[in-house]
Amino acid sequence: MELPAARKFVKPQAGEDWLAIAARALPQVDPDEAVAQLQSWNFHVFMRPVGAAGHPILPSDIIFVEAPKSA
Repeated sequence: MELPAARKFVKPQAGEDWLAIAARALPQVDPDEAVAQLQSWNFHVFMRPVGAAGHPILPSDIIFVEAPKSA
């Protein structure tokens, strides 16, 4: 049995927001569209309640930079 290829991902740098991650990971895509894509591919982070620090993206998060692969 062969394992499927893993989705491409990045680890956020300290203090990065969606726009900064989009600029680094998807520079060829319009910034607003890139943020929308990242948020739809990373709903587990995007929908996280904002904590006391007011920053929902953590350096320990894994941010997928491509759509899920079809089965």
